[in-house]
Amino acid sequence: MLVLVCYDVSTETKAGRRRLRRVAKVCESTGQRVQKSVFECQVDIAQFEALERKLLEEIDPQQDCLRLYRMPETRGFEAREYGTFKAVDFDGPLVL
Repeated sequence: MLVLVCYDVSTETKAGRRRLRRVAKVCESTGQRVQKSVFECQVDIAQFEALERKLLEEIDPQQDCLRLYRMPETRGFEAREYGTFKAVDFDGPLVL
């Protein structure tokens, strides 16, 4: 399934800046960055649950915001892109 991960981590303190780096590293290990704080992750249900658990361990729910969107794999789902971003083909070859 395709999952969109969006976050806003408070960086007013040194601890907040560390949390931001750790959240980004968790996301980078699973998906691709499409905006500064938005990642696309192609995962199965077990990977989704592991990703969610890791992210919840990193954020401070009193100061930060984390949103996970599970995109349905049903007919009619559509994503439109405009501009220079080039998405990774998750089903394509790893090396060109």
